[in-house]
Amino acid sequence: MNDVIAAAGKALSYGFIQRALAAGLLVAVSCSLIGLFLVLRKLSLIGDGLAHVSFASVALALALGASPLFVSLPLVVLASLGILKISERSANGDAAIGILSSLGVAVGVLLASLGGGFNVDLFGYLFGSILAIGPAELLFSVIVSIAVAALVAFFYADLFSIAYDEEFARAAGVRTRTIGRVLVVLAASVVTIGIRVVGTMLVSALIVLPASSALQLGRSFRSTLWISAAIAGVSVVAGILVSYLLDLPAGATIVIANFLIFSACFAAGRARA
Repeated sequence: MNDVIAAAGKALSYGFIQRALAAGLLVAVSCSLIGLFLVLRKLSLIGDGLAHVSFASVALALALGASPLFVSLPLVVLASLGILKISERSANGDAAIGILSSLGVAVGVLLASLGGGFNVDLFGYLFGSILAIGPAELLFSVIVSIAVAALVAFFYADLFSIAYDEEFARAAGVRTRTIGRVLVVLAASVVTIGIRVVGTMLVSALIVLPASSALQLGRSFRSTLWISAAIAGVSVVAGILVSYLLDLPAGATIVIANFLIFSACFAAGRARA
């Protein structure tokens, strides 16, 4: 046990581990904040759909020799607004997510094929490479996370209203269409910064699992929000340290840690009920 603690302490002295922890905590908390609103609105699959779109945007950025994060952010935001527009026209959000999700994968595979196949960089964004995060990517995570937190705080009352009862919120004068757009744009933002942490294939887990875990324990919306953020932070710290100590993929380890916490919270919720 002492050896494990010593190894963990040594790991924390490395700059790349410190950057990974800082970026991971920022991303995880941002995802957990947005995830609770999405789960309550039954839009949790939007994270998965946008993740597939981000795969295409990353492939495009690598083909152009540009920064994947800077290319992905505007494209994924546009895709999120497209999902919302299609769902408003057809009243079927799942179909809208499925359409753009399949298109994103198809375009990503096509671009990867034209670019000579799946290279190391693309695999890094597919499955995450948080331990390779550099100062510029950390700064990008800080800026996006601050923007997400500020918008959630500013629109908190309206987001809360539409999460629980959109019809009542509309009748009460809440601009539900505008707030809906704010929510999907925030979701697109956290997906974009999450792809470097756990990859495009796993980023939706950062949105869904902490929120789902917190809903098993929280007694009020505000407490559930705080619990969700705490669970996200713990899972990232545990995932990064375990992945470093056991030489495991960091993104997958973070998601497994999230799932184990969800399982414990689910069992605790059932026992309390």
